[in-house]
Amino acid sequence: MTQLHESAAVDAAPKGKGAEVFVGICFLLSVLATIGLAVTYWVGGQPQVEGILLFVTLGGIGIGMVAWGKYLVPQGPFVQEREVLKSEIVERQAMLASLDRGQKQLGRRSFLGKMLGASIGLFGAINLFPFLRSLGPVPKKALTTTPWKKDALIVGPDGRVVTTSTLEVGGVLTVFPSYDVGGAISQTILVRVANENWTTRPGRETWGPQGYLAFSKICTHAGCPVGLYQELTQQLLCPCHQSLFDVLTGATQVFGPAPRPLPQLPIYFDANGNLRAQSGYLEPVGPGYWERG
Repeated sequence: MTQLHESAAVDAAPKGKGAEVFVGICFLLSVLATIGLAVTYWVGGQPQVEGILLFVTLGGIGIGMVAWGKYLVPQGPFVQEREVLKSEIVERQAMLASLDRGQKQLGRRSFLGKMLGASIGLFGAINLFPFLRSLGPVPKKALTTTPWKKDALIVGPDGRVVTTSTLEVGGVLTVFPSYDVGGAISQTILVRVANENWTTRPGRETWGPQGYLAFSKICTHAGCPVGLYQELTQQLLCPCHQSLFDVLTGATQVFGPAPRPLPQLPIYFDANGNLRAQSGYLEPVGPGYWERG
């Protein structure tokens, strides 16, 4: 059916110079439709509009190429008897004039070739769009930072603010900054190991007020949530691959494939007894990646 439409359109095309204009218009329409198709897809897509633009794109290329082959390419076979290789001055002048016309014609055909190349090239380029969009958003700083920031109010999954009396010793709770409740990167596990301040490592003397310790819940092995707390051994367990982390020493890895400790979040209680973050995490959370060992 498409070939019949193209054949009918080509038969209706003008001959000679008019054919060159017709072919140029076909390629131009194809280029414009291709650009329109790319824009339509990129902004979200609309199947009916995309179908029409795709029809114009391919139809313009097809009709233009058929018309070019039928009216702009010499149609053979050509048979010419061999004559004596001799020419008069008038014939030489006619030959030069013919060559001059041929150069002009080649110039026009070169322009048509560029139009054809542009149409096919653009159409090929937009086929990369689905692949590019499937890659998702650029990670930007998401690999090295989290939504946690200085003085962020710490809340539970229900949005309730964590205070000094929220947990008993041995208690555990998943917490988030108040502006990112449920955030996959923000998720932090809060454990209370004592009633007095606790220091996990030198330099972290203020990070464990009243025995509250906060660690990233994202396992440093494969990114699974570290959601199990063993109160007797005071260790956090990742259920995916059985990595164990010692809470008292800063969630250092004691068993399993995890290559590094869970990052610790520095926290403090404000004047109203509400738990807040001293700052964001001071190191990337989660598993390693190509720029991190």
